[in-house]
Amino acid sequence: MGMSEVLRSIKTAEQDAEKRLAEAQEEASKILSDARRKASEMVQDAADETVAMTQKILDDARAEAQGEADQVKATGAGEVSKIESNSASNQDAAVKMVVDALSSE
Repeated sequence: MGMSEVLRSIKTAEQDAEKRLAEAQEEASKILSDARRKASEMVQDAADETVAMTQKILDDARAEAQGEADQVKATGAGEVSKIESNSASNQDAAVKMVVDALSSE
């Protein structure tokens, strides 16, 4: 093998090596880009899930608070009803007491 063939062989080997290096760099860049895209999607999915969970917690808390408010309202309405009933039944006695007091004077 002559010197020119050896040099040509070396030159070809260098070109092949450069080509493989460029392909490897391109593949690495593609892998990195895909990884960044997937990471971004994962972060967005996690954020969406967090928002959904927060909304569910708020909805549950509102429903529970509304239930408690309805219970307090019902209890209060029952108390008002009792007071009205007692005052109606005591009204006749109160009128009689006032009339008796005025009559005795």
